[in-house]
Amino acid sequence: MTSSAKLRELAGKHGITTTYTGWGGRDHDVSDETLRRVLAALDVPAGTDDEVVASLADFDDRPWRCMLPPALVVVEGDDRTFPVHVPHGDPVSVWVVAEDGAEVDVEQLDVWVDPRTVDGRLVGRATFAVPRLPLGWHVVHARSNDIETTAGLVVTPRRLSTADRLLEKKRWGLAAQIYSVRSRRSWGIGDFADLADLAAITAGYGGDFVLINPVHAAEPVPPHEPSPYLPSSRRFVDPLYLRIEDIPEAAYLPAKHRKELDEHAQRVAKANRKARRLDRDATFRAKLDVLERVYRVPLGPARRARYEAFCAEGGQALDDFALWCALYEKFGDRADRWASRAPSPDDPKVTRLRERLASRIDFHRRLQWLCDEQLANAQTASLAAGSDIGILHDLAVGVGPHGADAWTLGDALASGVTVGAPADDFNRNGQNWNQPPWRPDRLAELGYIPFRDVVRSALRHAGGVRADHILGLFRTWWVPEGMSPADGAYVRSDHEALVGILALEAHRAGAVVVGEDLGVFEEWVQEYLAERGIAGTSILWFERDEDSPRGPETYRTLCLTSVTTHDLAPTAGYLAGDHIRLRSELGLLEGDLDAELTDAAAERDSVLALAVERGLLDEGETDVDRQVEALHRLIAASPSALLGVSLADVTGERRSQNQPGTVDEYPNWRVPLADARGKVVLVEDLVDHDGFARLARAVSGDTSPVE
Repeated sequence: MTSSAKLRELAGKHGITTTYTGWGGRDHDVSDETLRRVLAALDVPAGTDDEVVASLADFDDRPWRCMLPPALVVVEGDDRTFPVHVPHGDPVSVWVVAEDGAEVDVEQLDVWVDPRTVDGRLVGRATFAVPRLPLGWHVVHARSNDIETTAGLVVTPRRLSTADRLLEKKRWGLAAQIYSVRSRRSWGIGDFADLADLAAITAGYGGDFVLINPVHAAEPVPPHEPSPYLPSSRRFVDPLYLRIEDIPEAAYLPAKHRKELDEHAQRVAKANRKARRLDRDATFRAKLDVLERVYRVPLGPARRARYEAFCAEGGQALDDFALWCALYEKFGDRADRWASRAPSPDDPKVTRLRERLASRIDFHRRLQWLCDEQLANAQTASLAAGSDIGILHDLAVGVGPHGADAWTLGDALASGVTVGAPADDFNRNGQNWNQPPWRPDRLAELGYIPFRDVVRSALRHAGGVRADHILGLFRTWWVPEGMSPADGAYVRSDHEALVGILALEAHRAGAVVVGEDLGVFEEWVQEYLAERGIAGTSILWFERDEDSPRGPETYRTLCLTSVTTHDLAPTAGYLAGDHIRLRSELGLLEGDLDAELTDAAAERDSVLALAVERGLLDEGETDVDRQVEALHRLIAASPSALLGVSLADVTGERRSQNQPGTVDEYPNWRVPLADARGKVVLVEDLVDHDGFARLARAVSGDTSPVE
């Protein structure tokens, strides 16, 4: 076997695919250099041929060095076994402590496996059956002589039960970038109170959910990362979205500080009428200034008790996140200061800093509690107004490389590589999202607890969650630092474990799950997700059979279908070819502008022709509002259980929220909600809005005219 073949064998054993099928069905080989770099990120020596040979031998020995597997994730009702390793001939006893504290015996099976010499000693293997247990998080215990060890045992549902409820009837909801949706009471940025009002308004039109952008935590002080998909932590929330006046303690500010609050509110509220660009930093500075004063207002006994309960529930993870926030106030993003003074949460220097920064740590814990309260209020408001699902939170695919999660979770996230995507139709050069990926091996060794906590956070006050790039639970595209996104490789994860845990946590929350399954994927993936009760995602423009649009009756049933998404231009802009012109202006087009516009027009016309064919649009109709309405009636003709309406389509907005492949070349995630004329649209304007009423009727199948 050649050295390259051995390298590829080693990569395959560690879940790294050495070939892949890319956009357009072309097969690609991954370079040896990429394989060596990705193996290094997994702490697998492969720099020389001798290291490759040694690592191959080590891979086969590794399981025998552990008494128990790192973690067991099973499907309820399945017959599963697991190995236990002890010195050959030594006794072993195994039992399970269930989540409710009960002890459960574990049956040893009569399975002979030859012992193996590992590190100079003979090791034996015994085989045990996973006992029948209820859904939940349990612990396997194994004892041999004086040595005892444990491993997590997670029992997951075969199918998420809420999926069957989704299939009982068709539901529609709104998709909104909540930071862009201001009211007269906003501080220049949409907030959680605006979300509550928007959800109630949507329910009034008959909508059952509001899908919003991720509200994960960003930096604790300005400058504020504009992308909600590049958070500092996915386990905590961004205080930027707090409505200051809704904090009970704000009512008890001394007169001087209350006056300052009002002055801040009046000053930043002027931005609510500006349609050009959002200024997160100005808003966040103003809010932080007031929040410092609100923090000094003593909590009453009842509020104090609730806060202490929240802190106890948050535990070490909350403490570490708040500590990171306090340290970030001191160190900012200076990597040298973090490396020398706070390399990890358990470093002795950091232990001393915890004591010195106790007040600041408590301040940031308090902000998380206030966010938690206001998110709960938004979900309550949505359900009280009549929606069936409520808030559908968006779970970002990853976190920033120097944020709170990267610091607190340590080597659960890989270093030396970032997550991205290979080339596709919209990003011919591939993408680098500048996010460290989960390490599949360490995630298993940690019992999948970090992943569980991320999911729980997203579901805490939600009727459902949209998992961005859910394909990442199957495999992720790792790009070695300094290399092109095209020079990456797929690394496989234990998708049965990750999807199972996602389904388990959603089951416990009574929530639905929508997986964003667009892009390059293996054909079996969508079928697998549907079997587990995870809804897929369909976008009208992408539903094609070669050069022709697919009829809506062929769409998937367990699916969230919409005309557009936040990574595309709103429908009015898409129909006009704005997305092509924008990509040309930004240098993202590989082909000729006129040719691309011609191709886009042909695609557009073919979809509009389908609407005409179905009797949803008059032939030759050029009115954009009527075209947009017809396209929503087209998706309403699909069997999809969930239909999404973009708030930008409601108002007639044409500007994109995000242009993939850019950072500062375009004001990504900084475009406030406006109408077709560029005039700002506020939450209050949506209460009696022709566009909202028209599209609500379209997706609900109501053909009566708007009054």
